[in-house]
Amino acid sequence: MSHPAVQLGTFPTPVEPAPRLAAALGLGSEDLWIKRDDLTGLGGGGNKIRKLEWTLGAALAEGADTLVTTGAPQSNHARLTAAAAARTGLEAVLVLRGSPGWSHSGNLALNGLLGARLAWAGEVDQAGLNAAAAEVCGRLRETGARPALIPFGGSSTLGARGYVQCGEELRTQVPGLRTAVVALGSGGTMAGLVAALGTESVLGVDVGALADPSAAVTEFAGPLTAEKVTADRLRVRRDQVGSGYAALTGPVAEALRLAARTEGVVLDPTYTGRALAGLAAAVRDGDVRPGEKTVFVHTGGLPGLFGHAEAVASAEEAAGAYGV
Repeated sequence: MSHPAVQLGTFPTPVEPAPRLAAALGLGSEDLWIKRDDLTGLGGGGNKIRKLEWTLGAALAEGADTLVTTGAPQSNHARLTAAAAARTGLEAVLVLRGSPGWSHSGNLALNGLLGARLAWAGEVDQAGLNAAAAEVCGRLRETGARPALIPFGGSSTLGARGYVQCGEELRTQVPGLRTAVVALGSGGTMAGLVAALGTESVLGVDVGALADPSAAVTEFAGPLTAEKVTADRLRVRRDQVGSGYAALTGPVAEALRLAARTEGVVLDPTYTGRALAGLAAAVRDGDVRPGEKTVFVHTGGLPGLFGHAEAVASAEEAAGAYGV
């Protein structure tokens, strides 16, 4: 490794027991813990900080003065890339799907507060988004800037090193851990956990960000572990995507209410809400069982809740009326 990681977050993050949530899911009161990676500190917190410590370290080592990355309009990774750039005195350009005026809330509001510039790529697929980011980098170089392109979701073998560290924290914090449950988006978070804990100990819940997230996990995890990581050995659930990445499903809406009302923990509708819905389904079908230690990895994303009109409406409608 030719460069050091940059310290951006506050680690180790705490692990908290969740007995009321465990009981509601059908687990024993001492079976379930929550790894609070929403409490990583910088820019509103979340899992992307662990990855950015490594990818930003590489960018600084290469002499970059501008960070460029990609994402959906409510991307948590884009928001935290902007925060990391602000922390280290760099510029940030965020290349997002869609067009101006899509929203003015949630992560988009924080992007502006953090000083990021936005480049809207239109309604493009991942290849189109990557091409738009490459074009932005080219234009920046023409002006004399030194851009570093941070990968989608911060996910790469390098970025996954941050979640190797998280897995090592979990080994110490929860001895005898059987399953760590985590949202599976761009693949880097699950890859690092797999490298640290093994394929049998990590359950990823697909959120619909990639057509083949298992391929991303195997690509990123392989160089980090002696274990042979192949797609068929991964524990991945793909039953919580619904009609697509941006959609709010019934099970996810219920998961948001359940976490909030049993433990006072707020999840988001895209990542952690789907992860908890996946955990609930895994308990029902016996993949996660009572008597085994399970950790729900809370990867953050709260600002995305406020940028998701359907989720906000669902939460408002769930409030009970007080009558005398």
